[in-house]
Amino acid sequence: MRIIIQRVTDAKVTVEGELLGEIGPGFLALVGFGSNDTLELAGSPIWKKLIDKLINLRVFPDDQDRMNLSLADISGDLMLISQFTLYADCKKGRRPAFTGACPPDTAEPLFERFLEDARAIAPGKVATGKFGAMMDLDFTNSGPVTIILDSDEM
Repeated sequence: MRIIIQRVTDAKVTVEGELLGEIGPGFLALVGFGSNDTLELAGSPIWKKLIDKLINLRVFPDDQDRMNLSLADISGDLMLISQFTLYADCKKGRRPAFTGACPPDTAEPLFERFLEDARAIAPGKVATGKFGAMMDLDFTNSGPVTIILDSDEM
């Protein structure tokens, strides 16, 4: 499982011109699952650690402008977007291969569970797009701050 976290001042997601989600200050998180991820990942210790890290990662400025506050500390919003392209393999040729990505029939229930578990503990609003859809994201990266979390490195 990989998560690309971007600290944002705002974000919105649309599908075919329809606004599906919108947040204020917080995180835009792109969430992808690899071919080795199974349904047993949901609820596992590494799963819980990734969600905890997402909510409690201290990258928001405190009153001295130091990255010292978490999403929980600022009651920030969270936008979660499914993103199979996080497992793109660009080693050969110029067209990425996606054989390292989890099949949709496994990835979708994993993403839905991740969304549900994050909603249960997120301090602010939680928004999402539509699994498998071509989505347009409009956001302002604050900082810029971009962090990568990978279950293989936890």
